[in-house]
Amino acid sequence: MILYPRFNRARIALLHDTIMATISLPLALYLRLGNEFWLIVNSEIAVANAGFSITAVGAFILSKMYRGIWRYASINDLLTITKAVTLAILIFFSILFVLTRLEGIPRSAPLIQWFLLMALLGGPRFCYRLIKDRHVGDMVNKISHRRVSVLLIGAGDSAETFIREQARDRNSAYHIIGVIDQDNGRVGREIHGVPVLAELNDLDRVLKEYSDAGLQRIILTNRDLAGETVREILEIAEQHGITMARLPLLTELKMDLENTTEIRPIDLSDLLGRPQAVLDRDAIKKLVAGKKVLVTGAGGTIGKELVRQISDYNPEHITLLDNAEYNLYQIDMELGNRHKELSRKAVLGNVRDRKRMESIISQLKPELVFHAAALKHVPMVESNPLEGVLTNTIGSQIVADACQHANVAVMVQISTDKAVNPTNIMGATKRLAECYCQSLDVAERPRGGTRYVTVRFGNVLGSTGSVVPLFQSQLAKGGPLTVTHRDITRYFMTTGEAVELVLQASARGSEDAEAGGKIFVLDMGAPVRIYDLAEQVIRLSGQKPGKDVKINIIGLRPGEKLHEELLHVSENLVPTQSPGLFLAAPKARELNYLKENFTIITASAQAGDLSFTLQHLAELVPEYKPFNKNEPLIRKNK
Repeated sequence: MILYPRFNRARIALLHDTIMATISLPLALYLRLGNEFWLIVNSEIAVANAGFSITAVGAFILSKMYRGIWRYASINDLLTITKAVTLAILIFFSILFVLTRLEGIPRSAPLIQWFLLMALLGGPRFCYRLIKDRHVGDMVNKISHRRVSVLLIGAGDSAETFIREQARDRNSAYHIIGVIDQDNGRVGREIHGVPVLAELNDLDRVLKEYSDAGLQRIILTNRDLAGETVREILEIAEQHGITMARLPLLTELKMDLENTTEIRPIDLSDLLGRPQAVLDRDAIKKLVAGKKVLVTGAGGTIGKELVRQISDYNPEHITLLDNAEYNLYQIDMELGNRHKELSRKAVLGNVRDRKRMESIISQLKPELVFHAAALKHVPMVESNPLEGVLTNTIGSQIVADACQHANVAVMVQISTDKAVNPTNIMGATKRLAECYCQSLDVAERPRGGTRYVTVRFGNVLGSTGSVVPLFQSQLAKGGPLTVTHRDITRYFMTTGEAVELVLQASARGSEDAEAGGKIFVLDMGAPVRIYDLAEQVIRLSGQKPGKDVKINIIGLRPGEKLHEELLHVSENLVPTQSPGLFLAAPKARELNYLKENFTIITASAQAGDLSFTLQHLAELVPEYKPFNKNEPLIRKNK
């Protein structure tokens, strides 16, 4: 069997353009002179025409006209043609003017030739695309009955891209019935032949009208919809028995980009509907690039994501520290596969071990330390209070002191909204850790020592021990889902977003003198009712809450608040120039006072004196009010 090589389409395109360029000058002269053109035809015109052809070919190649594909001819291709044609005509007629003063050539000839050559080069390209698109469009119409009928939400650029790609794809699985948009001005118009049917408020009516058309799915193409809006759309879709999906984010696209319009299922992060904060990536890169970094609690949810994102900014070296062997092994292996060339070290260690921590930090000499190690499960810490004190408070002190002794440039303390008006041991111990880092920052900054940046935020969606994995586990068993109180609310954000803002806060806190002694608070948006979250988890599984899967109210757990807070009543909120970040300015405690009392509470906790430790903890954190089932669920600040 003889295999014939495929024609080089770029060479064919060059041949086509050369022919067009060759005929453009005579044709322009003929259009200008009419029959008088034949009177000036001579060898000089022939030579000039040959010269223009050579000049044009050079301009075409120089302008990189043959990187584009005719099948996908676009405005960018038209701009490239414009540059090439303009360059060719300017060069040729400039040379011709110097040599002949354009004797015998009408002054309007260059302008006529410019328009003519633009049409000769651009016309065939766009005609080819039109023919191809119509051919594919006809095929789509013929087999649309075999495809999944979908309705798009959002008439923006993403919808246009999706519609165009589906029209081109002969094997597309989707037949697009129409588009719903928030902008009333677009209703009645079309996107590549697909009508914009109605506003979002009319979604229920549209679904009723098109139920007979076999509508099977709604696809979200607008990624800026508020979480509440997405939840409303989900509820309406559920009433009509229609599933929902969304287009992927750029960060979710496959590395090989085989299918950039592959839809994704709706997940809980979509229901949050949080706007993407604009990050100062240059500042983050300046903070991390070329630096030695240590992350404590590297095997935890936040720690892992910190490691992932930090590694993307090209640190000189990264140290992963955790006391959980398997978790440490997992993130170490992942990082090795993610960045094979990155220098790294996995270290087993407990932040409660002062000698071990001092040895690690003094030997490795990190310039940045992110302290994410903590005991964070409220009921578990409530049952093991001394462990919470020793890990969350004393462990943070040990890391902070080790950073000070080793002259680490920046230490970042990861805190929680549970530190505000705490009703549990976990929150109180984290608040005390905040106080210590805050006081150290006030003491160290004036002398150019370590800068301590504290970042406070709420729940991370899907983190270990959080409510979402619990719901998913309960759902896998057929239910019921358990909620502690029908009205309980929590702040939520995705892990990736939380860590991005932590890095943003770290960059700003390390440079901004105004941040000294203050606490960065992440903008968590509106709190989410956990009962509503449980219902959404059930709906996303294709089932109906209360009917297919029940939700049981089991009562508040020890130490659990009905509503979390991000700020204490005494804290002043200071805005920052970074979207998604605020500064809380609680009054700093005297450092020596804290050191003395930390020594006392460490000794009592290590000795197992629970009563004295908790009493001392309450004295050091006066806003701490232990959970009491007999007290009202909502505590008012006085």
